[in-house]
Amino acid sequence: MPNLNKVMLMGHLTRDIEIKSIQSGQTVGSFGIAVNHKYKTSGGEQREDVMFVDCTAWGKTAEVMAQYLAKGRAVYVEGRLKLDQWDDKQGGKRSKLSVVVESFQFIDAKGGGEEPAQERPATRPAGRPSAKPPNTGHNPMQPEDIPF
Repeated sequence: MPNLNKVMLMGHLTRDIEIKSIQSGQTVGSFGIAVNHKYKTSGGEQREDVMFVDCTAWGKTAEVMAQYLAKGRAVYVEGRLKLDQWDDKQGGKRSKLSVVVESFQFIDAKGGGEEPAQERPATRPAGRPSAKPPNTGHNPMQPEDIPF
């Protein structure tokens, strides 16, 4: 019987992406996404649930995300669920479900966070060209762009 472990989320980053290099030299980025669900109760009242999801990205994906995304920015991620299990200090069993990001897409062209990620120092390895964010068509027209 085939199995499928696929997650698709679109939300806003709850914190800047934290980049680390592990002992093998590979880059890992950790961040959270807030995902909202709006609905109407049977009494007609509007409600909203917010779910906070921890995510991990690896390698070039983590580097590009950290370079161009900041707290508050909207992002679409695809990946897989991962269950971590451990014993806490009191000897209790603990577990945490998170998403391992396999791909992502920028959602907006403007920074939704306090500081645009492009102004932060690049986290890419030396010698590699920097990735440019995609042109999403949301470029505001400037007075000098008007041809008359």
